[in-house]
Amino acid sequence: MTKSQLINLVARKAHLTKRAAREAVETTFEEIARSLSKGNKVVLSSFGTLYVSVVKDKQVVPFGDESKRQTIKKHRVVNFRAGKPLKKMVW
Repeated sequence: MTKSQLINLVARKAHLTKRAAREAVETTFEEIARSLSKGNKVVLSSFGTLYVSVVKDKQVVPFGDESKRQTIKKHRVVNFRAGKPLKKMVW
């Protein structure tokens, strides 16, 4: 599903204009992103949890070629853990 498909679905199911649905969806995504950028968890009950974790520095050797050894610096990543109802629907 694309973002525009989601907006059309929200507009239809909530009886909103596409403009109002687009604003609602974009505001939701912006607030989720803002919360994650501050390091907070986002818990969407019955759906799942988004959270930020830190990946430590690590050495990588592409295709076993020692001459191309690289270090990937410490960085933050977003993780998602599905809730039980979502797991039951998917699995």
